[in-house]
Amino acid sequence: MTKYFLLSCSFAIAACGGGETASSEPSALADGSTSIADIQGSGSSSPLQGQSVMISAIVSGDFQTNDRDTASDLGGFYVQSETSDQDSKSSTGIFVFEGDSTKNDVAVGDRVEVRGTVEEFFGETQIKATSVRVTGNGIIRPADIDLPSTGVMRNASGDYIADLERYEGMLVRFPQRLTVTNLRNLERFGEVGLSQGGRLFQFTNNHAPSAPKYENHRKAVAARSIVLDDGKRSSNPTAIRYLNAGSKADYSLRGGDSISAATGNLRFSRASGRSGEQTWRLMPTETIVFDSNNARPGAPEVGGSLRVASFNVLNYFSHIDNGKANCGYKRRHSCRGADSKKELDRQRAKIVSALALMDSHIVGLIEVENDTGTSMNDLVDALNNRIGGGDYQYVDTGSINTDAIKTGFIYSASNVRAVGAFALLNSSIDARFKENLNRPALAQSFEVLNSGAVLTVIVNHLKSKGSSCDSAGDRNMRDGQGNCNLVRRDAANAIADWIKTDPTKSDDPDYLIIGDLNAYPKEDPLMALRNAGLENLLDEQPDSYSFVFNGQAGALDYALATPSLRSQVVDTIAWHINADEPSLLDYNLEHGRDPDLLDADSPYRAADHDPIVIGLELTR
Repeated sequence: MTKYFLLSCSFAIAACGGGETASSEPSALADGSTSIADIQGSGSSSPLQGQSVMISAIVSGDFQTNDRDTASDLGGFYVQSETSDQDSKSSTGIFVFEGDSTKNDVAVGDRVEVRGTVEEFFGETQIKATSVRVTGNGIIRPADIDLPSTGVMRNASGDYIADLERYEGMLVRFPQRLTVTNLRNLERFGEVGLSQGGRLFQFTNNHAPSAPKYENHRKAVAARSIVLDDGKRSSNPTAIRYLNAGSKADYSLRGGDSISAATGNLRFSRASGRSGEQTWRLMPTETIVFDSNNARPGAPEVGGSLRVASFNVLNYFSHIDNGKANCGYKRRHSCRGADSKKELDRQRAKIVSALALMDSHIVGLIEVENDTGTSMNDLVDALNNRIGGGDYQYVDTGSINTDAIKTGFIYSASNVRAVGAFALLNSSIDARFKENLNRPALAQSFEVLNSGAVLTVIVNHLKSKGSSCDSAGDRNMRDGQGNCNLVRRDAANAIADWIKTDPTKSDDPDYLIIGDLNAYPKEDPLMALRNAGLENLLDEQPDSYSFVFNGQAGALDYALATPSLRSQVVDTIAWHINADEPSLLDYNLEHGRDPDLLDADSPYRAADHDPIVIGLELTR
């Protein structure tokens, strides 16, 4: 394979691949063949690249096209030497590429004689076969690999990955329990991200920002990680190999589930051979069965007579995305969300299913289209139709600022009423709150009808980490906080000071701050809110999370209480209906997706963020 930058060897499997180069003139074996170890070498690529070779080896993985095995298709097969007296830095396995023209239908355990040319395919050493002949049989037993890896390396994109070069092409087994951490590309490439030692978490979810420690975190994550591939060349497969591969009935794969003793051939490639992330992939040679360690949750149970929730609904636009800039504020923005009426119906049904099961009296919504009220009204009407009657109403804010999206409130009118006018925090109130980057904070007071107690809720959506704020003098410091940390920190300080002014004139100190703050718990914005006397209601729950990015879970969605409110909080949970679910279960119909995968009556994967649900027993 093509090897990039080898880094530290401070983690933990056997030998760490080196940078030596095998001789380009290997001696022939007794039968006149070339050893696979000599072809693989231990350098940046095969020392025999471009040369014609003949090998004699045992088939360890059958991934041929148009053969008896229709579940796997890589256009070839893996072979491995039986001898074990090899240089520990050189693999004894290799992929034989045939393409669509199978030279000879082989099976695992066949001894084959292969003639062909040594090539490098996107970093993987292969033999492009000109002839294949079955000559006998033999047995290859998998080599055990324990993660974390001894060292890490960089791929062609500069990202850290485990250094497993010495095992390239070999039949291997990961005997440890590995946890499902990344399902982003399950649909497109049939891949499942796995990690040793449990779930992966964002660095600043549990650690203070630090550039050197964040760099070490990135290496440690790479050393713990491997990708389970579906063993196919094609993208967007009709059948999703691992979606229902569990040991229980009605199983659906979720983040946090696990697998033990996964066995297959180790490949270095991009997804489906040419696209996606370049990394180490396990091509399965045995049936894969997952354990359901993270079962789907039922309705949220938080106690208290008043329930408040924060829910990022992932771009709910009642105006369909037709490619034109006719959405959002004054219909000036590019549309987001549904691309057709069918997708909009599916999206609405999923969100309403979640809202109905959530059964909260006040819900702060994030990422609703910033129109004059059409999208909020559309959701409320659908929710009322679902539960019967006309109980839910929305706070009519009209358009807020000039962005494509906004925040908003819906509430159960039989339990609470909106008191007074809503209030907005923007640059005109506090120059530290940059409304061109953050969405304005929206505050509304509510009175509980059966007690007269008043609560003010502020729903927020701060600047994301997804784009640069260099033009605002806010560089990414590579300390784990990502882009725009100072923009979010300044906004947090402005929110804390705004609360002290009682912006809704409620004359009540009970304030609840909810929403998507786009910062992890140990980052500067959350520290600013804590320092102002606000308490993060999820702080007592270790490893809290509401979102998964790059296979690492973290908390971006929050509920924070003023001191007077804290004693009235019964419980707070992140309701894990979204972040752990594969995105292929959402409303979209992209990539030729099977429309029957959607369960409109289920809340699971209604959006990408998990809702936060708070139970309260207000005493005043």
